[in-house]
Amino acid sequence: MRYPLVPGRVEMASGVRGSGAANARVGREGEQAAARYLEEIGYRIRERNFRCQYGEIDLVAEQDEYIVFVEVKSRARETPYHPTLAMTEAKKRKVRQLGDYYCGEHPEMELQPRFDVVAVTFRAGKGGTRVEHFIDAF
Repeated sequence: MRYPLVPGRVEMASGVRGSGAANARVGREGEQAAARYLEEIGYRIRERNFRCQYGEIDLVAEQDEYIVFVEVKSRARETPYHPTLAMTEAKKRKVRQLGDYYCGEHPEMELQPRFDVVAVTFRAGKGGTRVEHFIDAF
């Protein structure tokens, strides 16, 4: 099932952004939550934070006949800005380029590439963490 991402640019209100260290911590925790969620629903995580000369893919997983390149977008708390708003056209192009590179480095792999997005929001006092999975997002 395909769920469209909301296109657009995120306009951040003054004071909304955290420190670089805090953002990095939220990003790491979001990637961990996304990986746990994907494993719970039957995905096999092949790589975390795959890096190459073109950049980084948050998660590389397998699910049935797919090699799934997963971009994780995390927020420390609920805001009016959904995490997927950070998926700009430039970011989508970059992730596709990284997926192409990964497949080229693994020619023995006969899986169909797919690009998913997992949005993670840490909700203090509202039931913990919300994980949203956008399958075949772009």
